[in-house]
Order: sequence, then C-alpha cells, then structure tokens
Amino acid sequence: MAKEGNRIGLNAALEKFGTRVFGMLEDLGNIFVLLLQCVSWVFRPPSEFRNIVKQMEEVGIRSMPVVLVTATFTGMVIALQSWSGFQRFQATSLVGSVVALSITRELGPVFAGLMVSGRVGAAMAAELGTMKVTEQIDALVTLATNPVKYLVVPRVIAATVVLPILVVFADLVGILGGYFVAVYLLGANSYVYINKTYQYLEFKDIYTGLVKAAVFGFLIAIISCYNGFIAQGGAEGVGRATMRAVVASSMVVLISDYFMTSLMF
Repeated sequence: MAKEGNRIGLNAALEKFGTRVFGMLEDLGNIFVLLLQCVSWVFRPPSEFRNIVKQMEEVGIRSMPVVLVTATFTGMVIALQSWSGFQRFQATSLVGSVVALSITRELGPVFAGLMVSGRVGAAMAAELGTMKVTEQIDALVTLATNPVKYLVVPRVIAATVVLPILVVFADLVGILGGYFVAVYLLGANSYVYINKTYQYLEFKDIYTGLVKAAVFGFLIAIISCYNGFIAQGGAEGVGRATMRAVVASSMVVLISDYFMTSLMF
C-alpha cells in the first residue's frame, strides 16, 4: 500500500511538472506569434504616431525619476565599494574606470530595464488586462480595428526606442554619482578620476549597453502585452497577469543580458 501511494504521488508530481512545462512552451509559442504579428503590422497603415508618442511619454518621461535615482545611487555605491577594495592594492586611481565600465556595460541598462519592467510592464499588463476582461478588445475587433496594431505596436515601438534614451541619462548620472563620492567624499584626485575614465572607457562599452537597452525594452513590452491579452477572471485575473508580466520580464532581462554579454565581449 505504501509503495502504491508513493507511485501515485510520484505520478501526480510528474503530471503537474509536465503540465507546467507544456504551459511554458505554449506561452513561448504564443509570445512568438504575437511578436510576428507585431512586426507584420509595424509598417502597415494607418499610422499610430499619436499613440506611439503617448506611450513614449509613459515609458520615458514618467519613468525618468525612478531610473535616475536608481542609477545615481548605483554609481555612488560602486565608487564606495571600489575605493574600499582598491585601497588594499594601492589602485584607487582606477575607481573612475570601474564605475564608468560597470555603469555603461551592465548596471545602467540592466537596472533601467528592471525599473521599467516593474513600472511600465506592470502598467501595460494591467491596462490591457482590464480591457480584455471588460471586453473592450473584442469591441475593437467589432469596429474593424486590429488590437495588435492599435494596442501592442505603439507600446513595443515606444519601449524599444525610449529605453536606450533612458539608459543614456542613467549612464551620465551614474558616473556623476560615482565622481561625487570618490572626489568629494573620499578625497580622490579629480583630474586622475576623469583621466582614467576617458582612458579606459571606449565607445563600444556605451553602444553595447544601448543595444541591450533596446532589446530589453522590446522584450518587456512584448511579454507585458501578451500577459495582458491573456488575462481572464475579472480583477483577480488582471492582478495575476500583472504579476506574471513583471516577474517574467524581469527574469528575461537578466537572462538575455547574460547571452548578449557573452556575444558582445
């Protein structure tokens, strides 16, 4: 009896695991289909320029404060930790280089992507999920308006274009934050700090971070819109869709960052 019970429990666990795996594969396939639909509708009339500008304001301007605050204190923390560690090797002159490379290559685009996924991704999923459960998306289809063209394409374009711009500002304030801590709080030489930053920072370090940001914006928008489109079950379903969008987009930002870094460097 005990063996039979263990076998039943194992079968139930395997069935549950298989259901989860097939569910994930189905979601990946549906996201890929949505991606193809989005690409096919980008250049088709009518133009959604006004809607794109509106989404750019939502993704860019309204996300600017949280991204800048995050980048500033990230640069300050890197400078503080680098100074503490490099003092042991008499290499404090390299603090500026470490701050600049860390911010432009990795932390600027990654932290900006995570902040945008938490703020904008959640908003996209919640908005589209509410439209889904209240049948507003079905109403668009009834009015001969393609939901992907009207709802998804502007959000994807806006996130893809605006996130690199956010990262440019994040890089600047992050480097300035590190400069402030190193020079004014820790007593580093200002000329040495700036000279070492220019000496080791290359254009490749900057544009690879911007490429990453564009990819992050694209993935965040696609995943968030998809989760909004599949929301069901009223307010509770919208909440679940929003949670899935934030978790999935944040994980994809970190996973894709690894693969892009391995290809670029």
